Amino acid sequence: MARLLVNWLLSAVALIIVAHIAPGFYVADFSSALVAALVIGLINATLGLALKIVTAPLILLTLGGFLLIVNALMLLLAASLVHGFVVSGFGAALLGGIVLAIVNLALRWLVRKAQPPAR
Repeated sequence: MARLLVNWLLSAVALIIVAHIAPGFYVADFSSALVAALVIGLINATLGLALKIVTAPLILLTLGGFLLIVNALMLLLAASLVHGFVVSGFGAALLGGIVLAIVNLALRWLVRKAQPPAR
């Protein structure tokens, strides 16, 4: 349970960071980031999974490149559902999705590195 909460908080922090880096990507405050992170996670777990299964041939054909399109569309959907989270267009969603993946990876690496070794 604690791990789930840490991942949720890291996702919210990543959204705040991306909002400062990617043009057209806006998060009003940390509570909006928390809600957006939750909505993005739910979309990824449900609609995102279904889209990835349906578009698997296209994903394979493009060597995974089409996943960038799917992720951008899911960010646009989340932005339309969450007050205080704005993505100003497909280009911003595409760039924001790429930056978000990199920032999430870096934050998770930093947290894992900061944890004491298991005994």
